[in-house]
Amino acid sequence: MSGGANRILVKLGGTLLDEEASRNRLATEIAQAASGHEVVVVHGGGKQMTRFLAERGIESRFVNGLRVTTPETVDAVLKVFAGSVNHALVASFVAGGAKAVGLSGIDAALAVAEQMDPALGAVGRIVSAKPDLLELLTGAGYLPVVACVAGDGKGQVYNVNADQMAAACAVAFRADHLVFLTDVAGVLDASKSIVPSLTPEACDRLIAAGVATGGMQAKLNAAMDALKQGVKEVVIAPGAEPEILARLLAGETIGSRLARLESPRV
Repeated sequence: MSGGANRILVKLGGTLLDEEASRNRLATEIAQAASGHEVVVVHGGGKQMTRFLAERGIESRFVNGLRVTTPETVDAVLKVFAGSVNHALVASFVAGGAKAVGLSGIDAALAVAEQMDPALGAVGRIVSAKPDLLELLTGAGYLPVVACVAGDGKGQVYNVNADQMAAACAVAFRADHLVFLTDVAGVLDASKSIVPSLTPEACDRLIAAGVATGGMQAKLNAAMDALKQGVKEVVIAPGAEPEILARLLAGETIGSRLARLESPRV
């Protein structure tokens, strides 16, 4: 990553959020690494959601990796994503020294969504995102922490894939870097080796070959959307690595870096 002040969007998910020690460590490290930069955090919380529903006797159903969101599940989406997960993460960031503020895409119509597919229920596709609130907060030294929930501006609430939310917010925020901190070491090829550098074309090949599937396919699609719309680079890196964000900002090669080709092929 380039030196100097940057606009950075960090997406957190998986067991990184589920375990208190991991969450606190990451929050402290990101808060420290964010000094001198404008940083926004977007988070998921699927593991917590599945557990919350199971405790209430509600089975989680997925179609192509997306959670079928019924009316009763929408209530859980608000309670878990925009409630307990968001506030626990904000508390960790505050403890780590950041002036963190908890938000969702509903706030000030930060992210506006529409229904993706009636068969999925209240699962939304982001149709627009506005940077005003993010710029207002980061410009004043705050760290926005955004839950993956959006509205349609007419009162409807949607559950949004956190990778898609991160990409949409990164584009609106005109982020220099979009960083997915994950449970895995990076993007793997067919031989299970980490691919340190990827172009959108290489991502397409991994998906077409059935190598990148499920959650990684979702990340790659979100990453390609972000690159296409102006984000300079996307990094998919292991959140379990100590001081991961600071090391990425220092230029260390960890995980997988995705960038557009500097010039078209002849």
